[in-house]
Amino acid sequence: MAAVSEFVSIHVDAARPGVGTVVLSRPPTNAMTRQVYRELGHAAAEVARRDDIAAVIIFGGHEIFSAGDDMPQLRTLAVSEAETWAGERHDAMDSVAAIPKPTVAAITGYALGAGLTLALAADWRVSGDNVKFGAPEILAGRVPGRDGMARLARVAGVSRTKELVFSGRFVDAEEALALGLIDEMVAPDDVYDAAARWARRFLDGPRDALAAAKAGINSVDR
Repeated sequence: MAAVSEFVSIHVDAARPGVGTVVLSRPPTNAMTRQVYRELGHAAAEVARRDDIAAVIIFGGHEIFSAGDDMPQLRTLAVSEAETWAGERHDAMDSVAAIPKPTVAAITGYALGAGLTLALAADWRVSGDNVKFGAPEILAGRVPGRDGMARLARVAGVSRTKELVFSGRFVDAEEALALGLIDEMVAPDDVYDAAARWARRFLDGPRDALAAAKAGINSVDR
């Protein structure tokens, strides 16, 4: 079963009862736009309220998680429109982070810029051993979103975040694991199944207590 919008859908599988998957699908790179951010926010709200979903996987498909903002489209916007874009991006990431259920990002291919921010909005991250991570906005003369830099700093530390943001360099999966950007590194074909294993660990937990614990930890993390 899937609740479908143009670029973001929600899937549940009878073989994995209790696990819901939010799928981002905007080929070829899952580049994100204002519409994608709005759809992500709506999907986060839906999985939050659905009783048949106890844990959530965020997935960009088997090829690529997300290359971040759609830069060609973003460059065409006036300043006020770009500010609206940034606001919708922030709201979408906050909505994903606030899902009152355990969440796992299943990362394939690339997680760059806002794609990395989306991954960091999940509680845990599983990636293939061939994935590249980065905050490369500086290479295009832009600054990453403040929420993205803040999430990265909370995981990797301020000094390392500055190095990654100032250089715009890519990080391979092994370094990402050492930095804490991901929690598990697996073979590329095993990413979704590994994320599902993480999610299933919490299916039988007390939902209200898990939600309260997550909210409490997130409030300290800000």
